Amino acid sequence: MRIGAPAMAGAAPAAVYTPPAAVYAPPAQAAYNPYGGFWLRVVASLLDSVIVGAVTAPLAIIFLLPSILKIIEAAQADHEPSPDLFVPFFVIIPLILFGLWLYEALLTSSSWQGTVGKRVLRLKVTDMAGNKISFGRATGRFFLKILFRTFLTSLVYIVVAFTERKQGLHDLIAGTLVMKY
Repeated sequence: MRIGAPAMAGAAPAAVYTPPAAVYAPPAQAAYNPYGGFWLRVVASLLDSVIVGAVTAPLAIIFLLPSILKIIEAAQADHEPSPDLFVPFFVIIPLILFGLWLYEALLTSSSWQGTVGKRVLRLKVTDMAGNKISFGRATGRFFLKILFRTFLTSLVYIVVAFTERKQGLHDLIAGTLVMKY
């Protein structure tokens, strides 16, 4: 008993504060997502656009620019442009579309399972079971993408951000997934 402290009869000794034992908690980590998300797919698409543009832009300049210049010349002179000036458009544009289709469908159905842009970003296109897709399915996927781009513009890709498996409309219909590897 301390001097000057009143003694309390039958009082229990005061409890001593002890801090809780430190427990190790590992840092929080995001759950692994095996699907190719929105931004990865956007970057892959941009890479593919650069590659395809490097081939198609020179073709367009070589074969379409002379006709475009003649059409402009006729319009400035208040003349009706000759229908012959439009023939290159009906040849080159379908050829470019044909090349785009082969680029995407052949590479997507190959052992690469995706275009060059997807390959660079370590993405691959699979069926719902994770298997390589056929040329027919890759073709359907390509033309669905073209169809939706034409009529629904960017909705095709925005859907990727909100679906559980990160699928675009074309993926949902074609029964495909874009996976990380």
